[in-house]
Amino acid sequence: MVNGLEIRDVVVTYPGGPTAVDGVTLDVPAGEVLALLGPSGCGKSSLLRAVAGLEPLAAGELRWDGEDISGLPVHRRGFGLMFQDGQLFPHRDVAGNIAYGLTALPRPERARRVEELLDLVGLRGYGGRAVTTLSGGEQQRVALARALAPRPRLLLLDEPLSSLDRSLREHLAGELRDIIHAAGTTAVYVTHDQDEAFTVASRIAVMSRGRILQADTPERLWRSPVSEQVARFLGYGPVVDAVAVDGQLRTPLGAVPAPVPVGPGERVRLALGPRALVVDDAGAPLQVSGWRVRRGERELDVTLPDGQPAVVRLAGRPDDPAVPQTVTVGVAPAHVAVLPGG
Repeated sequence: MVNGLEIRDVVVTYPGGPTAVDGVTLDVPAGEVLALLGPSGCGKSSLLRAVAGLEPLAAGELRWDGEDISGLPVHRRGFGLMFQDGQLFPHRDVAGNIAYGLTALPRPERARRVEELLDLVGLRGYGGRAVTTLSGGEQQRVALARALAPRPRLLLLDEPLSSLDRSLREHLAGELRDIIHAAGTTAVYVTHDQDEAFTVASRIAVMSRGRILQADTPERLWRSPVSEQVARFLGYGPVVDAVAVDGQLRTPLGAVPAPVPVGPGERVRLALGPRALVVDDAGAPLQVSGWRVRRGERELDVTLPDGQPAVVRLAGRPDDPAVPQTVTVGVAPAHVAVLPGG
């Protein structure tokens, strides 16, 4: 038995549509923040809604601390919900929104809890503000405070930052992580954004077509994706063939020290991370077909010997007008992952 959430062989279907969740089994131990990561339509929001009680199970079981909760209505599960639009009440001020789920508490205790949460989400002194005067990021903090107010045993967050611009998402993702951990709340966090998942979660489950492809800590997931599909979704770029010879992996771009043990003569696939391709005089000469500047770095578009497009990042001044016609490229072993097969 797991202290926390147990998801066992859960299936969710919609009339006339495909199976949204297809036999998912997961554990979310107490205190863990699990991210469900995957592209739109992969079933991650459907799974979260099923856990919340907003979607019926076609099969399977949900348990909390060993108790079957599959048939419990939403209001009896003791879970908190937060969605991407916040769903705040415009006619209530900030304090009124946070206090919405605290009506059973005496007024003084309710006021203390609201002030405690305003401090927790970094909005001290905002209690009397109209929510319509707040920025998008401030509104999402209020929505988080409201979800945490009743001290839910599980917090469910469905794309809570997706409506914000990227710079604000990156900033708030770190704040959300710190707030959730400070509150000591178990959470399931749905997102399609890899960076967001790696920032917020203590464990990540990658989903595709209603199934879990891999569930692991962010570090192990990035270091050891189980398939090319997982690797590419995490942000790895080209995947090239390699063969192990004398402790190295021979690739179309030259030899690379094997980042993990590989048997002599074993054929594998090498997934190249965003910074795997580097300028290296001992590497392979590649034709440059285009370039751009991204976040202060120049990126060169190249074509690998096997025909795959790839990107090489150059150090130095991004405004230097000189762009080479060819570049000699090698592979940095710290930025690759070894996949089975070949």
